[in-house]
Amino acid sequence: MPIWILGSSTFGAEVAAALGLPFAFASHFAPAMLFDAIGIYRERFRPSAQLAAPYVMLGVNVVAADTDDEARFLASSGRQSFASLRSGRPIQLPPPSREWERDLRDAGDPLRRSRVSFVGAPGTVAAEMREFVERTRADELMVVSHIYDQPARLRSYEIAAATMTESPAGR
Repeated sequence: MPIWILGSSTFGAEVAAALGLPFAFASHFAPAMLFDAIGIYRERFRPSAQLAAPYVMLGVNVVAADTDDEARFLASSGRQSFASLRSGRPIQLPPPSREWERDLRDAGDPLRRSRVSFVGAPGTVAAEMREFVERTRADELMVVSHIYDQPARLRSYEIAAATMTESPAGR
């Protein structure tokens, strides 16, 4: 079983590069240093007995549903939970709420800047995930779906998996 370095800053990238280990970046909750960390890791990578070339896995939030509206509604659970955590009051994942629905493409949304999320119908999520993989050149994605309803969460994972089988990171 290979050893991975997980990071949410450039320090983890430096360690992974120096040791020649695969690097997983927590862009699903800490994307501020994403491109800096990937750049440092790829530039400074030293081959090792475990790994001959850099290998990058990125964590992403995915809330996929049959429609964009349904996905935005389902994503409200994660938004509530994340906002509570950021304010120092962690809670269990709550049921979705219309009050917490947002268009995550809204650049003015403070939660948008603090995590990488893909929310929408299969076509919406597929296009955004493919663009993200192309832009980051990720070798692999680690997907989390903060969805309150178990069948809806499983459906989200099914959609994400189908998307990635058609993407470079899904190889």
